[in-house]
Amino acid sequence: MLGPLKTLLGTRPVVLASASPRRRQILQDVNFPVEIIPSHFEETLDKAAFPQPWRYVEETALGKAKEVAGRLGDRQDWAVVIGADTVVVLDNKILEKPGSDARAREMLTSLSGRQHTVFTGLALVWKGGERVSHEATLVSFAPLTPQVIDSYLSSGEPLDKAGAYP
Repeated sequence: MLGPLKTLLGTRPVVLASASPRRRQILQDVNFPVEIIPSHFEETLDKAAFPQPWRYVEETALGKAKEVAGRLGDRQDWAVVIGADTVVVLDNKILEKPGSDARAREMLTSLSGRQHTVFTGLALVWKGGERVSHEATLVSFAPLTPQVIDSYLSSGEPLDKAGAYP
């Protein structure tokens, strides 16, 4: 998927509007050269205004990319900015980053032994244009025991992942 994008972009610099270590690692693993500029986009969109979760992640990804593009100054004339956002959807409810151990425990308990969908929105922004898209993945979680959840919570990892994802 990234090969054709590299060809399309040619020598244009690419900026990743994210502080996500996972997104950075994915691009590094495929030798995709990017500059990292974390977005300051306020993720306060009203989820109720988006009947389809994919529209929500696309709009959030676009907001992140546009916010960073707006800070590039003259570089905006030739750079391409990538924005991304991921949410977990269970029972038509969007689960974002939990923010606390209690909320993470609640999310993991509700996901345990169930199917849910992970939506990732992707936005490309450049001077004079933008494109958005999304991917949806159906995921089945194995049942999680309270001990497994406790162990995962003690790692600190779930707090910065949509749905408290492992």
